[in-house]
Amino acid sequence: MELQTLSSSIVQNFIPTRKSTSRKGDNGIVLVVGGSYIYHGAPVLSSLAALRCGTDLVYTCVPKINVTPTRAISPNLIVIPLVDQKLTLGAVKKLVGALPRNLHSATIGMGLAIQEKNSLLHLVKSLLDRDVRLSLDASALIPEILPILAHKNVVVTPHAGEFKRLFGDVPSDSNLERIKLVEENALKHGITILLKGPTDIISDGKITYLCEKNTPAMTVGGTGDVLSGLVAGLLSTNRNTLESAAAASYICGLAGKEVQEKLGLHITSMDLIDSIPSVMKPFDKIV
Repeated sequence: MELQTLSSSIVQNFIPTRKSTSRKGDNGIVLVVGGSYIYHGAPVLSSLAALRCGTDLVYTCVPKINVTPTRAISPNLIVIPLVDQKLTLGAVKKLVGALPRNLHSATIGMGLAIQEKNSLLHLVKSLLDRDVRLSLDASALIPEILPILAHKNVVVTPHAGEFKRLFGDVPSDSNLERIKLVEENALKHGITILLKGPTDIISDGKITYLCEKNTPAMTVGGTGDVLSGLVAGLLSTNRNTLESAAAASYICGLAGKEVQEKLGLHITSMDLIDSIPSVMKPFDKIV
């Protein structure tokens, strides 16, 4: 196994060059599926993070009860209503029929209320059949989903509790043990895993990256949603799941450090999103 600590020089290679002649859509089209009666903000945070990292178009799919407030938060989001308040099989089938054909990537699960597991499985399989790269988080992280993800372009982004639910193993506080668990499960299931924590561990089972942070302010709610949006946004222009997940982790960490330096331990996830452009600007490349 190859193990490296992420740095700007490594991440620079993971962010594609943008053509000066490119048109709308060339630099990423992302779908975000999330939200519920309680957690209306989660998919908004993911969507805005994807836009801020340079994605051209973001489609935000939320339950119909959340459509009006979601549209009100930002005119930049293209909002697609889920016909039910939760993710049902009927709602998924209607959604799949309404989606643009040229999606590059999607992130699913943040704040999402799921009525039945089959609805999630159908959505994920439908997107993978269209060659859409996926970032899965929160309620999308269930063990039943693992068989359909193997050797596809998929990143899962669990914290320790979600990791246990997904894989059955409990990550300890020891980084060495966490690294071993992540590598073993990534290799076994043919996916890229981004285990969130004070040090993020990102691995496809062959190469592992560590993203060391020192940002206790980032325990505020919503930072994981921002990360999911960054993963999907970067996946929309870089098919390599390991590189996109590593770059997302690093950029999210840089934004966290910048905001913590400005505001101390009093940040919100919206502050994090506002810092994404300034920390990503050094990585911009145009030809």
